[in-house]
Amino acid sequence: MKTASTALLALSMSTLGSMAQAEAISQAFVPTTLAGTSAQDGANGFFEDQHITGSTRNWYANEMTRRDTRFSYLKGGTTPTPTSRRINWDQGTIVDYSSGFTQGTIGFSTELALYNAIALGRDRKDLAGGSNRTLTESDGDAVGQWSKLGLGNIKARISNTTLTAGRQSVNTPVIAYIGNRALPSSFQGFNLLSEEFNNLSFQAGSFDRVSPRTEQSLTRFRSEYASSSAHADRIDMAGVDYKPFKSLTTSLYASNVEDFWKQYYFGFTHEVGDNNVLGLSTNLNYYKTRDSGQKKLGPIDNDTYSLSFTATHQAHSFTVAYQQVFGDEYFDYLHETNAIFLANSLLSDFNGPNEKSLQLGYLLNMAEYGVPGLKFNIYQAHGWGIDGTHYKGTAYDVKNMDGESHHEYGVGAAYTLQDGPLKATTVRATYTAHRASANQADGSLNEFRLVTTVPFNIL
Repeated sequence: MKTASTALLALSMSTLGSMAQAEAISQAFVPTTLAGTSAQDGANGFFEDQHITGSTRNWYANEMTRRDTRFSYLKGGTTPTPTSRRINWDQGTIVDYSSGFTQGTIGFSTELALYNAIALGRDRKDLAGGSNRTLTESDGDAVGQWSKLGLGNIKARISNTTLTAGRQSVNTPVIAYIGNRALPSSFQGFNLLSEEFNNLSFQAGSFDRVSPRTEQSLTRFRSEYASSSAHADRIDMAGVDYKPFKSLTTSLYASNVEDFWKQYYFGFTHEVGDNNVLGLSTNLNYYKTRDSGQKKLGPIDNDTYSLSFTATHQAHSFTVAYQQVFGDEYFDYLHETNAIFLANSLLSDFNGPNEKSLQLGYLLNMAEYGVPGLKFNIYQAHGWGIDGTHYKGTAYDVKNMDGESHHEYGVGAAYTLQDGPLKATTVRATYTAHRASANQADGSLNEFRLVTTVPFNIL
């Protein structure tokens, strides 16, 4: 860790020195004052501001395992049979109705979103159980078409403070929706967002169920990495986002997953320089996780951080990211969430016990060459030093991990239409290869994904 951290620090200092004469991003201090306007004062009415929008996503993934990694399907609907390939192809559609806020000191509004999924690929062997990609029956057959209420909530607003009750989408470092399938997840509960100040916002929430990406019903919370079947009935969280300088954004959050863990997060992003000459973005993410309550997942004592630097010159961006786990268990987060704001969370999360990882990445933005909306990226990541031999609990299957390592590389291309009737439509293709040592949990496989997302407006 010391060698990598020293190298990253040297890169940061040398870059800062080279930009001393070409600074474009203001480093000015931002004093905290009350917000200049009230969102509720601008309310036009429940029906006057209503709108219906949506999107439809064609999601295709083709995985091929390597070495000893295997998927499994039920041959004849009863016999577990290994297979080296898994293919999922789904169409997900969201139709979202949002009303405006009623006028007055307290405004009320509502949001309702219908989620629908169609399984375009239905071969039982290809689906290999579906996992969290395609909804399947108990015998492995695809559920051809299904729908559910993805969002359904009521909002009350005073000034710039909004309370949301019901099924909703949340995005924080400790609980966040995940949208990497045909449909996203959502959560049931209460959330309060206060933006009464110009550079300071507060958020607090309590949620008792999650609506998974490929399930019709609400479920209790469970861990992403624990091998046990333990469930949690509630997650409570609170946090603050603060922008003390025009170039610096900070976040501080805390959460309690009932009888699982207490988790604390701190992060910041700092930008300096001029991207037309040379710009630098520095990002730190740090999590502290400790067991709590009934300790259903056993002892947890984990500190994990990532530190990344991205240097940008016109169309070209280069990223170096280092990540490290201090703890004899995985850095863990809740299943069906994306609450892992770490730089090296890729196809693999690079979050094994005591794991160190380093990523190098490159992004090419073709807007600089006359093709706005077209981007290419490539990255390489390596994780090493995974050691779970000192783990004292039973919830995580890590005790046979002794010096494990793995590496991953990916290439991708994305294009977003800039105008016309299909404006904002995005097509993204990615190819990822992951290779692992014998006891690293992610295994060895290649994956190709092709995802097309088309937004639309009805009203």
